[in-house]
Order: sequence, then C-alpha cells, then structure tokens
Amino acid sequence: MTLRLGDIAPDFEQDSSVGPLKFHEWAGNSWVVLFSHPADFTPVCTTELGLTAKLKPEFDKRNVKAIALSVDGAQSHLDWIKDIEETQKTVVGFPIIADADRKVAALFDMIHPNQSETVTVRSLFIIDPNKKVRLIITYPLTTGRNFDEVLRVIDALQLTDGYTVATPGNWRDGDDVIIPLSIKDEEVIKQKYPKGYQAPKPYLRITPQPNK
Repeated sequence: MTLRLGDIAPDFEQDSSVGPLKFHEWAGNSWVVLFSHPADFTPVCTTELGLTAKLKPEFDKRNVKAIALSVDGAQSHLDWIKDIEETQKTVVGFPIIADADRKVAALFDMIHPNQSETVTVRSLFIIDPNKKVRLIITYPLTTGRNFDEVLRVIDALQLTDGYTVATPGNWRDGDDVIIPLSIKDEEVIKQKYPKGYQAPKPYLRITPQPNK
C-alpha cells in the first residue's frame, strides 16, 4: 500500500509498550507524529527516541501526540525504554508500537526491501486531527532525523490551516509568509492581509505572519 498526502491514515489495532492500542481512538483530536525505527537497542534510534521524549512540552503546546514503531515486541520495547531513559536523561512518555507481525509497517509502507527486507526504514508521518496524512519523510537507516524540522513543519501546517498563506523556504514561526497566487482580488487582499505586503515580483507577495 502506498500512502499519499491527503489520504486518511490507516486505522489499526496493535500491541504496544502501553498495551493494546487502537490508533484512531488513541489519536483522538490531536495531531500525530508517527515514526518508525529499524530495531530496539540500536544507537541512532536510542538518540531519536530520547529527542522525541524531550520535545514533549513542545508537542503539547501544538496539540501533538508522538508514537513510535518497530518490529520488535512489547517486552523488548519496555526493556529498551530503560536504556533510553538512562542514556538520554529523559522519560519516554509516548507509546512504541510492537509491530512484530509487520501489519502496521505494511499499511504505512515502512519496509523498503532495497534497504532491508526485515526492518522498517526511518519513516515519519504527520497526521492531522481529521486523520489525514499531511507530511511524509523517509530517511535511510544510517541517518537520524531532524526533529527541529518536524516541529517547524507542524508550525507551518497549523498556520496555513488557519490562514490563507503559504510559508517560504526555511520559514520559522514569526517569519514573513507568502500570499497564495489563488488570491487575486485587491479588496480581498486588504481584508485578509491588513498588514500589507511587498511584491518584488507580481507572483511573489510577501506579508507579515498573521497573529495566531
């Protein structure tokens, strides 16, 4: 199965480090960051899960829940969490899906045979409260993810959902934004973008970020 942006994220029921978990029910009305790692007790994954745990206050501010996955079992996850908490000096406060039968990995196309036929690559999905897939990033097994970028994209998605704007390259919360080409009527522009805009080119209209 191939997931695309805008698709509804598959629902599933699977064991986890916190017991059996129904995905859509667990997600509720939150945004979700669902990410896979190749295996428990591996070095890069240990740092990634530690970083995710430390970002809980930032996720909470954005109404985001994190959930991880690997093809190891629930008891292995629980044993590994002890190592993560010890070495990364944090508390893992999110579930790790125990996808021993690779059911969820198949639903989300997380196993790429040319990387490995047995373990999941570093897939990451941002899913909105309507259960729609809004971002897909896939990293190779050897490269740890940039979780600052995950937060940046969530900020951009939440801003553009609330306002008719687009975000430029390297945008961060508070930076100027772009008026979409679909907005052409100057009266509408005055209403929607009361702070005005600059247009170095007719198709490039830059305006201050709206107040959230």
